[in-house]
Amino acid sequence: MRRKFLLLLELGLILAGLALGWSAWKVNSVLEQPLHVTQERLLDVPNGTNPNRMFYRMEQEGLLDDAVWLRLYWRFNMAGTALHTGEYRLTPGMTVEQLFDAWRRADVVQYNLTLVEGWTFRQVRSAVAKHEKIKHTLDGLSDSEVMDKLGHTGVFPEGRFFPDTYRFVRGMSDVELLQQAYMRLDEVLAKEWAERTTDLPYRDPYQALIMASLVEKETGIPQERGQIAGVFVRRLRLGMMLQTDPTVIYGMGERYNGRITRADLREPTPYNTYTMTGLPPTPIAMVGREAIHAALNPSDGTSLYFVARGDGSHVFSDDLDDHNSAVREFQLKRRAGYRSSPAPQQEVPQQEVEPGTDDAQPQVPAADEPAAQPLPEEPAEQPLPEEPPVQDAPAGGAQAAERPTPDEQH
Repeated sequence: MRRKFLLLLELGLILAGLALGWSAWKVNSVLEQPLHVTQERLLDVPNGTNPNRMFYRMEQEGLLDDAVWLRLYWRFNMAGTALHTGEYRLTPGMTVEQLFDAWRRADVVQYNLTLVEGWTFRQVRSAVAKHEKIKHTLDGLSDSEVMDKLGHTGVFPEGRFFPDTYRFVRGMSDVELLQQAYMRLDEVLAKEWAERTTDLPYRDPYQALIMASLVEKETGIPQERGQIAGVFVRRLRLGMMLQTDPTVIYGMGERYNGRITRADLREPTPYNTYTMTGLPPTPIAMVGREAIHAALNPSDGTSLYFVARGDGSHVFSDDLDDHNSAVREFQLKRRAGYRSSPAPQQEVPQQEVEPGTDDAQPQVPAADEPAAQPLPEEPAEQPLPEEPPVQDAPAGGAQAAERPTPDEQH
């Protein structure tokens, strides 16, 4: 009896060993099986998906075999391992084990969206709404309702988001992305404010942000940001009007068609710095760190005027006579190919990027070109030389200085 028991026990152990050996071989073969893909594709792991559900779905889609063994393997060997939401790249020859490794490392496909310096909030919303990998929850909402969703009720959105390249995985919501950009702007502004120069004509960081938006829109080449900020700061200190065209354009809103006229310069919108002293009530565009730094650290000097040369740079002048001379040379006799800023780069579409890479290319909006022929809305009070439209007029009322009228004395 005892001998029979021992024989049965020995047989049982042999069978158990064989079963374990076969199971180990089976699991190993299942892990080493190549996925059934003949060309590269993306595997989407939605939020809240568990491994068992993924294995079943992949088996149903014909991507792998023996899902039950994979469920057992995951339960006993990878319990507690998070299955990160996102898209995973599947390539021909890739094994299940390699897919597991990608899941462990959260090696998800990342996308990018570049928000560009100088964009308005309308342009920001348009760029976010067009990205197909972003989860859209803000469509149809007003700007104030968007700010409510972001948790900043009552905050005017213009200029409150930081221009940068933001990376995300499929399924990130527009709210999450805009919250990142909002917090990033607050961080940069706070840091630059803490390191600002002394004796600036700003009550608070928000006024510095407003100034930075004027610098951003007026600057054609980066080296001039500090000089342009210096002109504006000196004019504020002297109680002079800033007289910068981008504020006129912003105040015109959708009526702006690529040119501004003398009548537009006289229109008293809340943003028209030709009809009001001081800063406009809000920023007029999104600003980068460099523009914020320039607004808080303006260059020293004595210039009060500047005029565009036509290549993106400006001529700076201390007095109105010198400024008017520069206007006659560079504005009233514009050469072919005149530009208020350097030629824009070709727009690069937003791209899918790999984690850890730095190949995002910004989308650069084309600069507004000067109109070919002036079309003033009203006749001048006196004969005028042939002139371009008032678009891109420099600070200091350059066009008005060249074309004085009874109500335009400086």
